[in-house]
Amino acid sequence: MEQKPPSKPNRSGEQRDRAGGVNGQHQSVQLGDESVSQSHNFVETVEHELHDELIELENVARRVRRWPFTLAVLFVGALIAALSENLTVGPRWSVLFVAAALLVVLYATAAQESEVWTRRIALLITAFMTLALMTSTVFLIGALFHNTAQSAVTLFRNAILLWSANILVFSVWYWEVDQGGPARRHHHRPEGSDFLFPQNTMQTRSAKNWQPTFVDYLFLAFNTSTAFSPTDTLVLSKRAKVLMMTQASISLAVVAVLAARAINIA
Repeated sequence: MEQKPPSKPNRSGEQRDRAGGVNGQHQSVQLGDESVSQSHNFVETVEHELHDELIELENVARRVRRWPFTLAVLFVGALIAALSENLTVGPRWSVLFVAAALLVVLYATAAQESEVWTRRIALLITAFMTLALMTSTVFLIGALFHNTAQSAVTLFRNAILLWSANILVFSVWYWEVDQGGPARRHHHRPEGSDFLFPQNTMQTRSAKNWQPTFVDYLFLAFNTSTAFSPTDTLVLSKRAKVLMMTQASISLAVVAVLAARAINIA
């Protein structure tokens, strides 16, 4: 029998397989480079958009009307300054003095179109006024039980001053917190809504572009202090609910002091 010569290895097929593998690896590398490039471009686009939005907000911050905020803060300082001396930490005028100094810093940052720092200082001022209000409320409750010589007229006057300051302080909170602050609302780039006003649910043309003003937040704070509820406005966010519970608690404490004195508990 004739023996067949040994078959030669199919080198051309192996070469094709190797070439295909190299091409596949090369294509994978190209796809990976394209993905990295697309991701890099996406990140740069987002950064540019955020930077442009921040610049626009800083420009808007200078045009936001802050005189209602300023008047409310100064009026709260004046109300606390009118309290009895034993209801404040240090001199009665110290709260008004510190608030006025912080307002100067606030307007300086607003003039420099720094929206981030403007809002931080505004929140700092509001937190400081809230702390002063809560401290005086605690002193008022303590005075009810430890200062029997305090006249009914003095107690009533202090309670009315604190009750009024409570409304103003939390109207400032609502105005500064809702939808990310007044600058974002003014620029029509708000964050998630903290409150749902009746106008937001209306389908009329005038209500379509409606934005709440300081009076709307003042009315909301007034209702919270009198009815212990927001009445016609829905509270949506957790932070707004915490603020509203705090305001209602302070108002309830002041009313309880008056009721306790009226029935001669202390």
